[in-house]
Amino acid sequence: MNTAEWIIVCILSVTLFVFLVCGIVLIIKLIKLVNGAKEIVDTAKSVADKADNIAKKVSAATSMANIANLIKRRYNKSQEESNKT
Repeated sequence: MNTAEWIIVCILSVTLFVFLVCGIVLIIKLIKLVNGAKEIVDTAKSVADKADNIAKKVSAATSMANIANLIKRRYNKSQEESNKT
């Protein structure tokens, strides 16, 4: 192998090494970014679940209030009818 070929092989080897190291570093950063995104998604899911539970409780309370109002109106109506007689 003559000198020119040896220089080209060395330059290509160093270039390949640099790109390999850059690729490894980028993959590590990408993995950290994905893990961070996963934590954000888990937190958002938790918040959405809590909001869903609150909405269900409010809905249940509203339904109970409607039932209570219905019972109250029926009771008042029956009281008015008994007072008329």
